[in-house]
Amino acid sequence: MTGPILVPVLGDQLSRTLSSLEGLTPGDATILMMEVWDEATYVKHHKQKIVLIFSAMRHFADELRADGWQVDYMTLDDPANTGSFTGEVARAVERRGASEVRVTEAGEWRVQQAMEEWADRLPCPVSILPDTRFIASHAEFRTFAEGRKHLTMEYFYREMRRKTGLLMRSDGKPEGDQWNLDADNREPPKGDMKSPPVPTFSPDAITAEVIALVSARFPDHFGDLEPFGWPVTRAEALEAAEAFFKQRIEKFGPYQDAMVHGSDDLYHSMLSTSLNIGLLDPLELCEAAETAYREGRAPLNSVEGFIRQIIGWREYVRGFYWYTMPGLAEANELNAHRPLPEFFWTGDTDMRCLADCVRTTREDAHAHHIQRLMVLGNFCLIAGISPREVQDWYLAVYADAFEWVELPNVSGMILYADGGRLATKPYAASGNYINKMSDYCGKCRYKVAKKTGPDACPFNPLYWHFMDRNRARLESNHRIGRIFATWDRMGEAKQGEYLESAEKFLDSLEPARKGWARAE
Repeated sequence: MTGPILVPVLGDQLSRTLSSLEGLTPGDATILMMEVWDEATYVKHHKQKIVLIFSAMRHFADELRADGWQVDYMTLDDPANTGSFTGEVARAVERRGASEVRVTEAGEWRVQQAMEEWADRLPCPVSILPDTRFIASHAEFRTFAEGRKHLTMEYFYREMRRKTGLLMRSDGKPEGDQWNLDADNREPPKGDMKSPPVPTFSPDAITAEVIALVSARFPDHFGDLEPFGWPVTRAEALEAAEAFFKQRIEKFGPYQDAMVHGSDDLYHSMLSTSLNIGLLDPLELCEAAETAYREGRAPLNSVEGFIRQIIGWREYVRGFYWYTMPGLAEANELNAHRPLPEFFWTGDTDMRCLADCVRTTREDAHAHHIQRLMVLGNFCLIAGISPREVQDWYLAVYADAFEWVELPNVSGMILYADGGRLATKPYAASGNYINKMSDYCGKCRYKVAKKTGPDACPFNPLYWHFMDRNRARLESNHRIGRIFATWDRMGEAKQGEYLESAEKFLDSLEPARKGWARAE
């Protein structure tokens, strides 16, 4: 074939710096963008997540056209749409007589597997290029990981600091003589915490059209469709980033773990959606944060914490995902099989912390990282919820969730299902942690000070139930093994009260109905 190079651009690849576009001019290539049923429904994504991705794709396509690129755009409701990436690429190759398919590697395992079959299924060469928008390549992570018993993020993070030069001095030492200032970033909420409002963006005609499409085609998907205010263009994402660096980064560090009922973002950046679909670049955000520090507009602990989340944790979980797939998706080290409770979808629970976290998830397709880890995730861990059901829930409900970032966080960090390859301990906690770091407990129907019985905070007996049933696996863990001495000192009677309270609570849980996360 002698036609143009065909460049498929996926919904999380909305970047001008995409490797598949490098070196091409508008005269060389046709760009293919596809809204496909398979991607919208392999889990039943939150309505706002689908709007975000489809609207951002349509805006990106218009921007490319304005710059002279030929864009073939297949909308979801086009009668000819085959519903899959492979089907649409095959049709476009035939339609355009493409001489080559050039694509940036996929972010998710299942999409990459399909992509690697294209060479055998298409009548033209296929080039799959590395995703250079990440700081660490797959090969770099493998080099870091091979031969290590535990893949501690901290050491990887230091390598990324050295590679990028972020917050590094000329003598090769970290700014402030410490690599990690996390100990300074654990302040509980204080008084009436009112953070500056996060910018929201009113839907334009394109977004309004997508909202109508999602309302009609995905009525049974979880989540509120409106109000919708996510950034869907790079210009909007840059505006949101500027607001964070001007108004909220100063207090982001100290209060990044704090939780306040009804306050859904506090001082968080709310930039993860824009970062994960490609509207923003990780290095540009980190450099903006460093500039805020250098100019005296933000303290080092806030800036280091923000940068660590991006070049440390984000890069680390992406590397871990590709290093451990496909086995990571099936891992269940703690043999957890309890069904996900119905209240994870409805919010109908007397546990005030969980009800609020489900509420913000339903309304905004968002909850911040401590709500996800230490409330929602902690409950799933200590209640012994099935990893597959928890993975599906997190992937479906959050607008920033793609499997490469969701699965390591859920399987490894939240559920310890990987047996400790990602995290050095299970992040299990009683109600005391939630009480310390939030204002949830004061008005809760359960009493956090009560340890057992029908009025006790369920996290309290569930914590000890989790420790007791997993003792054989966890007692040798150097970070938490000593907790079993406390358990043993309680004596059989007290232990029995904890276990009985936990079992009664677990027996009361209503399993989620079928069809919430995946079509039946």
